[in-house]
Amino acid sequence: MVEIKTEQSGVYQTALANFDRAADEMGLEDEMRTLLKTPFRKVEVNVSFRKNDDSLVVLNGYRVQYNGARGPFKGGIRYHPDVDMDEVCGLAALMAWKTSLVDIPFGGGKGGVSVNPKELTTSELERLTRKFIARIGRVLGPFRDIPAPDVNTNPQVMAWIMDEYSSRYGYSPGVVTGKPVHLGGSSGRVEATGRGAVYVFEEFAQLENWVPGDMTAAVEGFGNAGTHVAQFLSDLGVKVVCVSDTSGAYYDGNGINISAAISHKRENRKLEGLAGAERILNEALFGLDIDLLVPAALGCSIREEKAEDVRARTILEVANSPVTDEAERILEDRGIMIIPDILSSAGGVTVSYFEWVQNIQQFTWHEEKVNAELRKIMRKASNEVHALSREKNLQLRTAAFMKAIDRVARAEQSRGA
Repeated sequence: MVEIKTEQSGVYQTALANFDRAADEMGLEDEMRTLLKTPFRKVEVNVSFRKNDDSLVVLNGYRVQYNGARGPFKGGIRYHPDVDMDEVCGLAALMAWKTSLVDIPFGGGKGGVSVNPKELTTSELERLTRKFIARIGRVLGPFRDIPAPDVNTNPQVMAWIMDEYSSRYGYSPGVVTGKPVHLGGSSGRVEATGRGAVYVFEEFAQLENWVPGDMTAAVEGFGNAGTHVAQFLSDLGVKVVCVSDTSGAYYDGNGINISAAISHKRENRKLEGLAGAERILNEALFGLDIDLLVPAALGCSIREEKAEDVRARTILEVANSPVTDEAERILEDRGIMIIPDILSSAGGVTVSYFEWVQNIQQFTWHEEKVNAELRKIMRKASNEVHALSREKNLQLRTAAFMKAIDRVARAEQSRGA
């Protein structure tokens, strides 16, 4: 038997706890548990490059390939000071369950560099990216491991990755997704995580008889995913009363003008100074009396000490693992519904799959087709999770993990595990 490390970061610890809870419910045998809790490959490299002043910087870079039984490894690359191997392992595990839950033919992977990209110029960021890919390129490939954008990375970073990989292995647009559209990216990819989350919300609104026009919401995190979730919820008639970023949380009981907030953030790079909104502490956002709380920032933002303060009726997870296991037990006891990240944040990887398909086929889809196909997949997965939850009297997260684990376990068994 392989011994599983037990001193993981919050994200990894939470992912394993959720896995175990679902595996217990399924009666999953010990050998399969061990296999599915053990990452296939973990890569750690030094990423050295020279800054514009000619000083040498050496950073830690990581790529984890968690499980590839159902297809090539798939998962983002993030640039953040808190990136470490345990966090990347946890995020890679979540990607394995996410791709399985929405039934697209990928496994799970994740990568990152421990760096604050805000301290780098554009040219320094490019040198960092190219060196990182030079270090890990041999484990990547269109049919092996396909990165995508994540925290503090974007289509430009993906373009550098494609170019660096292609310079070594031949033209390979399918080696990465989330690229600019003019380099083989897919229409609708930038908005996909937020759009997919709102498709899930729409489906649950029908299943639970919610009326979006009568609902209020708060969005923690006003980056790519958060801005689009806020905009799409507002378009449905949901009153978004609070949004936040690192500069603070901004509240207006009459509803934030989301289009104006997005323009303000684009122009100022932060929400600070948003007209017509009251600045409150970031922590105060979690205690607002609202219908829907949308954590769309970093993992483990809702910890045990915050869980008692949450007054929202429903949590729609858009960030990866925003609720710790300890906090979830408290929220569960209080009757707060949590729509889990492996479902509600799967829109990004789903449209990444569409982008990969377009690259492989050398055939471009119109955005209407992308969004229509995304809606089908998110609706189907939402209905499956909701139905299993009702049938077995389970929390939504446990039901989602059970669906995902079952598909991966069957693939492993069929391949000869």
